[in-house]
Amino acid sequence: MYEELSLYEVVIIGAGPAGISLATEACEKGISPSNILVLEKAKEHSWAIRKFYPEEKMVTANYKGNDVSCTGHLCLMDSTKKETLSYLDKAIADYKLNVVYEKSVDEIKKLANGQYVVCSGEECFVTKTVAIAIGVMGRPNRPSYKIPNEITSKIHFDVTSNLVKNEKVLVVGGGDSASEYAQYLVQNKNDVTFSYRRESISRMNDINHKTLLELGKEGLCDVRLGTDIDSVEESDGRIQVNFKDGKQEKFDHIFYALGGSTPKNFLETIGIKMSKEGPEVNDFFESKQEGIFLLGDLSAGRGGGSINLAFNNSHKAMQEICDMYLDCPK
Repeated sequence: MYEELSLYEVVIIGAGPAGISLATEACEKGISPSNILVLEKAKEHSWAIRKFYPEEKMVTANYKGNDVSCTGHLCLMDSTKKETLSYLDKAIADYKLNVVYEKSVDEIKKLANGQYVVCSGEECFVTKTVAIAIGVMGRPNRPSYKIPNEITSKIHFDVTSNLVKNEKVLVVGGGDSASEYAQYLVQNKNDVTFSYRRESISRMNDINHKTLLELGKEGLCDVRLGTDIDSVEESDGRIQVNFKDGKQEKFDHIFYALGGSTPKNFLETIGIKMSKEGPEVNDFFESKQEGIFLLGDLSAGRGGGSINLAFNNSHKAMQEICDMYLDCPK
């Protein structure tokens, strides 16, 4: 199935300072930029800096006063927000990095030969190694239409955070998470409707797809394909869903599974457990899943880390990636 896809040396998830620096370190090891792929969920790199840093705020190289000397190929002194972004812009340009924007990764799975498949929707990439540098501010994808404040308590993006039983619920999505949400809600005796905007399902694994269809045949889940939502609103304490075909229906709760997830949920889906201190990694930032490395804030601990620390850790991780998994020219 994946034999015809190009094989990358490393796929990097996240184009912040950690992801960009790992890509530059890979180039410095002699790996061609064409064999390195950086996937970024946002429209631009370093989205957390762009979104959460005020324009006048200085981006400090050594976070919380901790002196971090540069050991990698990237190094940043205290800079303005604009200077920091320009520095990273230049790194991307100088190393000719292959950064693909608006690509939200929703699945990583290991093949029998030890390689990994990284999927964003229906598009998948095969790679020898994976580096995850998504930061700690990830969020599930949200619908494009507005959700009124009156019904936010009945809107969910995680099926386990709130116990819902014996209610009429709507699951929106077309991937494995959506099917698993529906299965879980059926088990809790809910009246479940499954809505997906496309006419056919292609993003689920065979087991989840088959299970969903069986629930539909047994009358335990109303599976509706080719149904798209125009808007939602409050109506007599319930949620009124206005579909684009003009139909309206009321539900007690809506569960969205539109791709994207918090870092904790995303990591746990690929077998990486999170504790209060963060994920468990070795001295080279490799997780328990061989060939998957965690960088940036994910591996910096609860205290957070500086940009230079992220640069240095990427340098250290890339050395290990070359030693253990890749035949790096340099």
